[in-house]
Amino acid sequence: MTISLIFFASPDIALPSFEKLINSPDFEVKALVTQPPKPAKRGKKIQDSNVKKLAIAHGIDVLEPVKIAKDQAMIEKLKSYSVDFFVTFAFGQILSAEVLAIPRFQTINLHASLLPKYRGANPICAALLSGDSVTGISTMVTVLELDAGDVCLTERILDVDKMDFPSLSSEIAQRAPELIVKTLHGLYEGTLKPLPQKADEATFTCKLKKEDKELHFENPVNALHNKVRALCEVNTCHFLFNGKIIKVLKTNFCDFECKNFRPGEVISVGKQGIAVKCADGALLIEKVKPEGKPEMPAYAWSLGSKIKTGDIIGC
Repeated sequence: MTISLIFFASPDIALPSFEKLINSPDFEVKALVTQPPKPAKRGKKIQDSNVKKLAIAHGIDVLEPVKIAKDQAMIEKLKSYSVDFFVTFAFGQILSAEVLAIPRFQTINLHASLLPKYRGANPICAALLSGDSVTGISTMVTVLELDAGDVCLTERILDVDKMDFPSLSSEIAQRAPELIVKTLHGLYEGTLKPLPQKADEATFTCKLKKEDKELHFENPVNALHNKVRALCEVNTCHFLFNGKIIKVLKTNFCDFECKNFRPGEVISVGKQGIAVKCADGALLIEKVKPEGKPEMPAYAWSLGSKIKTGDIIGC
């Protein structure tokens, strides 16, 4: 038994799943559909994604539609492969009804939440911003409505409140391959029956705005810490000091006497970091990326910036 499929993915979180399907004798990956390459941040040079590089290394066809739903030539190309499944994982484009109807069975999406919670883009950020202690991953049958298809399998991830965006993304990436393999086997063999979602329990992710990246120390410590955990890799949080943007990559809780300090006022500067007064306590800033400089411990930045107790930071 060999299950044929086309894999739709763009970012690195999909790499372990793609590699698992390529290397398993139970599957035949006939093509990869991925977003067209974009200029890298530094140098603005066009760089292929790692999923594309993996496909090329294994001699797998690579398709890069700008907008697949309106690319009729691409749709006809997909039909020509005659596969059992399409598998999508953070692909980044919406599939039309015509595309979804192509595979012999279904289009299966791997979504980084326990559906129906956090439908939409970037559910990893949403779970961290909310301070959830539990999240997970779901495989679902893709339908036209956003992340509303029947759920095939789920897996819970615990202790999420101790993770940040990179560590939670890594955990999801490593657990996803087995879940997608079990899903495809179960659907192909008829031993797995997807279950409808409880639509009345659905929640949705929100698109982040520019101002969401700002750290306002008038907010509670938990909210600020969760924001840094959620945005420490993409859309990084920041504050201003002496007119320059200071990105914050890591924070922690701390126990400082701060009754006589105002929100945004520096309470203490030491080797552990910079303690700042918030609405209901103090937040310890441990790692930063100053404007135009590399990442560094907050204490190292403090030595050069001359920040001291009593200074005010914020946006």
